[in-house]
Amino acid sequence: MGIGNIGLPGLLLIAVVVLVLFGRGKISSLMGEVGKGITSFKKGINEGKDELEAAKADEAKDVTPEADKDKV
Repeated sequence: MGIGNIGLPGLLLIAVVVLVLFGRGKISSLMGEVGKGITSFKKGINEGKDELEAAKADEAKDVTPEADKDKV
């Protein structure tokens, strides 16, 4: 019997033990913090994508060949 064979009864038992040990209020606040962390992570990912897209757009704007830049 490995960890992959816990099944639904085992998961329910673990959930009940965690609830008894930490209490409903503590688990609720912990899940709130996890939600805030996930939201912050997603926001950071989106900001990173926006920065990359802006950098690509800046590179695409300047299409003047190097030889022509010296003449201007």
